[in-house]
Amino acid sequence: MTGRGSRLGSIVVSFLIGLVYGALGTVGHRAAIQIGDISVPWGLAAALVGVAGLLLGICLVAGGRAAAAAAGAGIIVAVAVLTLPGPGGSVLIVGDLTGTVWSIAPALIAVLVVAWPALPSTRPRDA
Repeated sequence: MTGRGSRLGSIVVSFLIGLVYGALGTVGHRAAIQIGDISVPWGLAAALVGVAGLLLGICLVAGGRAAAAAAGAGIIVAVAVLTLPGPGGSVLIVGDLTGTVWSIAPALIAVLVVAWPALPSTRPRDA
């Protein structure tokens, strides 16, 4: 595959991975454990850490920000589509604090990962 075709392929695959992860995170973000009177939303925490890890990993493996931006766009599209009520009126993302954080935080994480300045290379320069 050519350089351009390979890059385009990695962007498309990254977008599809983002779509899948956004859908899985949306389904799992409501998981919580009750400790006494406090409900700990471990599903939300795990989903957000997963978003950050996925985007950072794609950015490092794919060697650029375009693939990470595509994965972030896939996550955002999945969350946006799954925010809408279904045919029976049921929703996956409720309008409470947990749902609001899940609706906004993946986009903020994606912006931070894509906009983060590139770190200097540790490879020695050729003389």
